[in-house]
Amino acid sequence: MPTARSELREKAQSAILQHAFFRWESAEVLAGTLLLAVLLPRPFPWWPVWGWPLLGLLGLTILVYTSLTDAETNARVVSELFQQQFDARKIKDGALRQEMETALEYQRRIETQAHSQRPGVLRDRMEDTADQLSDWIGNIYELALKLDAYRRDELLAHERKTVPQEIEELTARRRLTNDPATQRGLDQVLESKGQQWQTLRALDARMEQAELQLEQSMTALATVHSQVRLIDARDVDGGRSERLE
Repeated sequence: MPTARSELREKAQSAILQHAFFRWESAEVLAGTLLLAVLLPRPFPWWPVWGWPLLGLLGLTILVYTSLTDAETNARVVSELFQQQFDARKIKDGALRQEMETALEYQRRIETQAHSQRPGVLRDRMEDTADQLSDWIGNIYELALKLDAYRRDELLAHERKTVPQEIEELTARRRLTNDPATQRGLDQVLESKGQQWQTLRALDARMEQAELQLEQSMTALATVHSQVRLIDARDVDGGRSERLE
């Protein structure tokens, strides 16, 4: 099953190629090639007409290759795609938005670390870790969005404040009335208000669990980031690399 990271990496390859062709170094190579081909087509008698275009193509190829293999560039492009998909600006609550931005920063650093490793078992393990963390960050984003909507819901806040008061007032009226019809009507309203209050309390409990889950996820993400930083690809043994799992 494709992960969020694997899907983004497919998009990233195209983005990295675009970055390679449109970076300022590429523009300089192309401009220099055109100028030299027009103004100085044969600087030496033995210089072929296609000499400058060939050198320009070679330089452009080197730039593309270095862009595709550069760990920082790859991580930055993937990170930018993550930031587009998991847009922290949609989260209005300041604390939750900061949590999401921190999670994305952890992802960027772990992505950079994974790309910086030489091909081998350790890099494969770190790639697997990055894949799992990508889906993890997606879950953090969904939690943050739901908590943000919950915290900013003014109607829920109003109901949370007024429903207990309404139940108390209705209960007092029920005790004071002797009319059977009125009593039945009040009982029905009280039952509805009681169900509404139970639903509100269940929602509050669910959101409290979501807050704890978000806090736990952020703590675990920070722990994984610290463990990844401790790994040295040159002398790490199989037992230590198992910690990544």
